[in-house]
Amino acid sequence: MTTLPPDTTADVRDRAPAVAVLPVGSLEQHGPHLPLTTDTLIACAVAERIARAHGFWLLPPVTVSCSHEHSAWPGTVSVSAGTLIAVVQDIATSLRESGVARLVLVNGHGGNHVLANVVQAARGSMVLFPAYGEWQAARTAAGVATGNDEDMHAGELETSILLATSPHLVRDGYADADADPGDLTHLLTLGLAPYTESGVAGRPSLASAEKGHAVLAALDRAFERHLSVLGS
Repeated sequence: MTTLPPDTTADVRDRAPAVAVLPVGSLEQHGPHLPLTTDTLIACAVAERIARAHGFWLLPPVTVSCSHEHSAWPGTVSVSAGTLIAVVQDIATSLRESGVARLVLVNGHGGNHVLANVVQAARGSMVLFPAYGEWQAARTAAGVATGNDEDMHAGELETSILLATSPHLVRDGYADADADPGDLTHLLTLGLAPYTESGVAGRPSLASAEKGHAVLAALDRAFERHLSVLGS
């Protein structure tokens, strides 16, 4: 289970990291079988592995973000895009003032579109990971049967990662929770509610812990190509 980083100020001083890693999750419905914190748990799982492998400074997660497309379901809490931008930019500024010049944003929620603009504006001091294509490549490498579009919420991918990292948080019933979202043309305008009654949009019945571990391993490998722009 993900825990908050245990660093003391002396730990950070002695390591003098040049790169920090910020997990960005959400607090939103993930159907009846996954917790509201699913995206945060996934972002933390990816971020912890990156930080450990490369000696980066792992920051505590941002746990509430832009989840307005899930507002029809109880438990979903959102902030505005402007608030999320401000939080991430303020964190980056604070890090630079303390000598940490580079920031990796590990995004666990697909609805945080504005993070791409934050990284663009940072002009080389930030990396956003995983990108859409990196998620798809990790699915393929791990033998996940579904793609990003057909399995976009609380489905095979997310359920597999939680079965691998936090199995005690996955509720019974996911094997019977499949829901095909169909044509999502108006998702941004109407939210997810018109496309799924349960909140699931994908095939959690196909999930397994083995696939979850394989996805995380594939993302570890995918991150290697970002090291050159981080000066690592």
